[in-house]
Amino acid sequence: MSEKTTPATTEAPPSEAPPSDAVPGGAAPEDAAPDAGENATANDAGGAAAAGDAAADGQAAARAETPGGGRAAATGPVRVSPAVYKRLTTGLGGFTMAMGACLLLVAAIYLITPRSHQEVLPTVDYQSQLWAMRSDAPYTVYAPENLPPTWRPTSSRLHGLGEGKGPVAWHLGFVTPSDEYAALEQSNEKASEYVPRMTNNKKPIGTQQVDGVTWTKYHRKDKKANSLARTLPNGVSLVVTGTASYEELAVLAASLKPQPRTTGGVPVPTASPSNPS
Repeated sequence: MSEKTTPATTEAPPSEAPPSDAVPGGAAPEDAAPDAGENATANDAGGAAAAGDAAADGQAAARAETPGGGRAAATGPVRVSPAVYKRLTTGLGGFTMAMGACLLLVAAIYLITPRSHQEVLPTVDYQSQLWAMRSDAPYTVYAPENLPPTWRPTSSRLHGLGEGKGPVAWHLGFVTPSDEYAALEQSNEKASEYVPRMTNNKKPIGTQQVDGVTWTKYHRKDKKANSLARTLPNGVSLVVTGTASYEELAVLAASLKPQPRTTGGVPVPTASPSNPS
C-alpha cells in the first residue's frame, strides 16, 4: 500500500525577518524602496546636468578660441599682404613718432630759412594816370618833377574822373629815401571837407614855408601822420601826407608843378616815373 507524500514547506526563521523598527519612522520596507529609486533618479539627473554644463563650457571655450565664435579651421597660419600686416602691427606709438619727426623737420626748415620782415612794395608807372588827369580833369593838375631817384612811386589811383560833375581826385604814393611813406593827394572837392579827411585832423599846428609858399601843418600822433596842405585860388587842394618827416614832405611839396593840359594823343612814358615831362 502506497503512502501519500506531502511536499515539505520551508519557512523563514523568525530571526531573519527584519524588525518593524528597522526603517525610520516605522515605515514598511516596501515604502522605503520608492525613496531609494527617487534618489537614484535625482542623482542621474544631477549628473546629466553637470555633464551638460561641462559640454557647454567646452563649446564656449572653443568659440572663444576661434575668431567669430565659429568652428576652428584646421588650416595653418593666416597669410596677409604686407600692407595689411603693417596696418595691424603699427600702432599709435609709431604714428606719434612719425608725426614728431615731421614736426621737427618743419621746425628745422623754418629756422634755417632766411626771412625778411620788410614788405617790398612794387614800383608803379603813373604816367597813364597823369596823362588822363591832364586830358580830362576839370582843373590843372599838379605833379612832382625832378624828384630824386630814391623816391620810389608805389601807388597811383584816380577817383571821379569821367563820372560827371562830381569832384575828381588823384592819389600818388611814394616810399621816401628813409623808407617812410609820403603821398600826394589833390582834389577839387570842398577844401573844408577834403583837407581834414586827408590829414586826419581838423586843427592845424602851424605853418611851414616851402620855396616861398606857405603850407599849413597838421599832425596826428596816434597814427604817426604828418601833413602839409594848401588850397589853390581855383579851389583845388594839395595835401602831402604820410609817416615821412616834415623835411621829406617839404621835398615832395617843392617838386609839385602845374601840368599843361593835353587835348589828345597817347601818353609817352618817361625814363623815370618820378620825373614826368
